[in-house]
Amino acid sequence: MSQMQTTLAHFGGGDGPGPWILFLPLVWAAVVIGGVALLRRTVWRGGRGSWRSGPRVGPDSPIAVLGRRFAAGEIDEDEYWRRLSVLNEEFGHPATGKGGAA
Repeated sequence: MSQMQTTLAHFGGGDGPGPWILFLPLVWAAVVIGGVALLRRTVWRGGRGSWRSGPRVGPDSPIAVLGRRFAAGEIDEDEYWRRLSVLNEEFGHPATGKGGAA
């Protein structure tokens, strides 16, 4: 064989990069996946990040109690939205949702 075939194992007649070059895309994929995982754990906490302004709603906050009462069926949807709009105004949140809350 007078002329060597150009393959991944024999690039340019020398040793060349060999089959290890196939791992380069895997390394980049690992870097990207690791970066996304890191961002999800620190910055992108589904809107719960520390960068978000406003008070946090704890398990004993009035808004959480109102949500539990609505879920238990103690109050209807209209009453829930009325009370939620009042609580949002009191805590400084803009009133959002449906049922006339603007």
